[in-house]
Amino acid sequence: MDDIQKHPEVAARPQARRVAHWWWIVSGVVAVVLAALIGFIVVVRDNGAPFGFDTEWMSEIAEERAPVWDFLSYLMNSLGGNLLGILVIPVLIIVMLLIMKRPWAAGYYLAATLVSSGMVQLLKKSFGRARPEDILVQVDFGSFPSGHVGNAATMAVILAIIFPRLWVWIAGAAYVVLMMISRTYLGAHWLSDTIGGALLGIGVAIVVWAPFAAKLDGERELAVQRRSAAHPPPPARESQSAPVEFDGETPK
Repeated sequence: MDDIQKHPEVAARPQARRVAHWWWIVSGVVAVVLAALIGFIVVVRDNGAPFGFDTEWMSEIAEERAPVWDFLSYLMNSLGGNLLGILVIPVLIIVMLLIMKRPWAAGYYLAATLVSSGMVQLLKKSFGRARPEDILVQVDFGSFPSGHVGNAATMAVILAIIFPRLWVWIAGAAYVVLMMISRTYLGAHWLSDTIGGALLGIGVAIVVWAPFAAKLDGERELAVQRRSAAHPPPPARESQSAPVEFDGETPK
């Protein structure tokens, strides 16, 4: 058991150990390349001008602006960026994972988040796409890809990998979609910027996951074992037959 505690990959399932060898890396790289390819097309096509679906979507969503949607979009803006989204939430998640005795999961979260943020800034500086004109929030340089959506997608995939439950996947997907909508609602990004950000975040989370896969899986298995040891099932009661009353006669 001590050896397993030192090397969680010993407790990992065989399929987790095979992750680093094939399609998980390929699919992650493809997603990152697609994000970069969209940015390249944006640059070479009419000097970064929005696509037709960009302008149509922006016109449609701008017509829906109302105080209640403003509040929700500003909330998403804070959750995905600024001090809260960039520092406070990631630190809380990492601390939570450490408290749960999941140091490899905490390391994976930190590594993937840093790589995703770095890639976003690299693509922003490389492509330098102009943002929409009607912006309701303060923004930095570069419209493509969306950093808020990239961070949201990275976090959603990381948490779904660490906690593989259907509701985590659904909640993560909903969070990413809401972030995409809010960024275009606030006029901070074109729709294609948010698509690129989502692809980049998903791809980075998968690529960084591959070398961590066996350790994360083994760590999760050990956590299940600890919970089972801390809360063992009650012992099964032995069925006892009812005592036979003696009626004074010798049984024949």
